[in-house]
Amino acid sequence: MANPLDTDAGSELFSSYEAEFKLLQADLNQKLDQIAEASGEQRKSAIRLTESVLDEANELLNQMRVEKQNIPSATRSKVNMRFRNYSSDLDETKRKLKSLSDDRRALFGDRYTDDPEAGDVHMEQRQQLLSGTERLERSSARLQESQRLALETEDIGRGTLADLHQQRETIERTRENLHRSEGYVDTSIKTLRGMARRMATNRVITVAIITVLVLLIFAIIYSKFH
Repeated sequence: MANPLDTDAGSELFSSYEAEFKLLQADLNQKLDQIAEASGEQRKSAIRLTESVLDEANELLNQMRVEKQNIPSATRSKVNMRFRNYSSDLDETKRKLKSLSDDRRALFGDRYTDDPEAGDVHMEQRQQLLSGTERLERSSARLQESQRLALETEDIGRGTLADLHQQRETIERTRENLHRSEGYVDTSIKTLRGMARRMATNRVITVAIITVLVLLIFAIIYSKFH
């Protein structure tokens, strides 16, 4: 049987699933005992109830399979071991139920016979019932496979959403950096324009000074000769 519940080794949600699964296990064991002691219609009714609980336990096991991926790696090994034990226990329960379901003499009572020439008027009904049971088992298997694929798809979708969220944050940071860079460029352009205006002003002042000096030189030369 599976190890006792270790709440420190798993998430709270996984622990909740685990506790619920243990209750279903106890219920299944009790129902298997009831099937073994029953016969006829009472046995068939007990088998149907057990199959319903078994489907519920299988669905809960699939939920545990998904949830254990969210458990930290340091403690996941213990959880994986417990999960394998639960899966093995459930498989064993399925085998016991199948064995009890295949016991046709207990299922159909004293009317059951393997002799096709016995002329049992209920033979056709039994064959139809067995055929319907097989179809139900195949449908249940397909449903379980669909559930497994849906859970895997949900897990992939969760990972894709996480990647998209991370990419969005990266884009937003890049946009912020771009806005800051644009601000730096605007500041640099304003600085260069100010420098250009100061250079133009200095050039005008320089030309004016040179012009005044030239005029003064001409004035001095003119005054010496006159």
